[in-house]
Amino acid sequence: MKLNILYGALAIAASFSLNATASESLRIATFNVSMDATNHTPKGEQVNPDALVNALKSNHQQIKNIAEIIQRVRPDIILLNEFDYVPKAQGIDYFKRQFLNVSQNKQDPIDYPYSFIAPVNTGLATEFDLDNNGKKTAVMGDAQGFGFFEGHYAMAILSKYPINLEKLRTLQTFKYKDMPNAQMPIDPKTKENWYNTQEWQALRLSSKSFWDVPVVVNNKTVHVLASHPTPPVFDGDEDRNGKRNHDEVRLIADYVANKAYIYDDNGQKGGLKASSRFVILGDLNAAPEGDKARVETTNQILNNPLINSQFIPQSAGAKEQYPQPYAKYFTANWQARVDYVLPSTYGFKIHDGGVFWPTKNSEQYRLIKDRNASSDHRLVWLDLLIE
Repeated sequence: MKLNILYGALAIAASFSLNATASESLRIATFNVSMDATNHTPKGEQVNPDALVNALKSNHQQIKNIAEIIQRVRPDIILLNEFDYVPKAQGIDYFKRQFLNVSQNKQDPIDYPYSFIAPVNTGLATEFDLDNNGKKTAVMGDAQGFGFFEGHYAMAILSKYPINLEKLRTLQTFKYKDMPNAQMPIDPKTKENWYNTQEWQALRLSSKSFWDVPVVVNNKTVHVLASHPTPPVFDGDEDRNGKRNHDEVRLIADYVANKAYIYDDNGQKGGLKASSRFVILGDLNAAPEGDKARVETTNQILNNPLINSQFIPQSAGAKEQYPQPYAKYFTANWQARVDYVLPSTYGFKIHDGGVFWPTKNSEQYRLIKDRNASSDHRLVWLDLLIE
């Protein structure tokens, strides 16, 4: 499959990086920025696929706040979840040029000469009634991944370091049926498989996509493993979204373990080779504790010997705001840890990390005081020393 990608290579004279040093220190982050069309379409109106681009052209305050947060944390590599993919409009270029490259509230501009954005499964129409509500709407619940239009709730990667496009892999078209022992949801009324034979043959595993983006940092390759599994809610007793979320996270674990059943969009088989440096990034929509916990799902990566999960980024803001003893680890304002930066045990030492969640007495609290200020998620980052 020929990748339809947008590759940003805008060079600016100064990098402004505070973290890319000779000691090979790397600051890497994930941020669900809520920069999708539903958040930029007036209530009561039909979701407009151009809503994000229109907002980018209007000097939108929420987007300015998102850019300011990124300028304050200054990651070298960052994954943006819920950033719409609109091929002709090239929204990621607008965001870089009009917001990140421009000082926000007296912060130093930040430049990312390299970027990657590609098609996703959200809003990709099917001919089936996948949500079994008796209506074939093609999109939303009947799309390959929930979305109002193709490219809705997509994702993008920004990097100060070169991206090796020749080695880049995407698993957008990987079929759910091709995962051994995949979790088929069962209709609680009929006790039959939720998806019929035709649907199961056509359904893709990733609700958005799964990417292996090799970034070259001082002649060493760091595999950025990016995804955004479906929320394990918005369904019924069949738990179809919960099961899919589990298996989307399982794909991450199987990819780093180089399982033979995996194939990418170009037909290449297997996952990562042993002794590969990787960092798992994304809003995985699965929490390891609390009333939203999906422990069987998160254990696949948090208890994985190939993945270093010992250091948990935290914030004083979440600890102040919520009573749970583990609240300091929350990454979303709906009281859960669901956004992850998880490096491989091979090739890295974790130096530091955190969650951008200012306390209420901080001047920066205005950036996260509600979901309209920036997002209902927080930026999560780690400082890694490359060995």
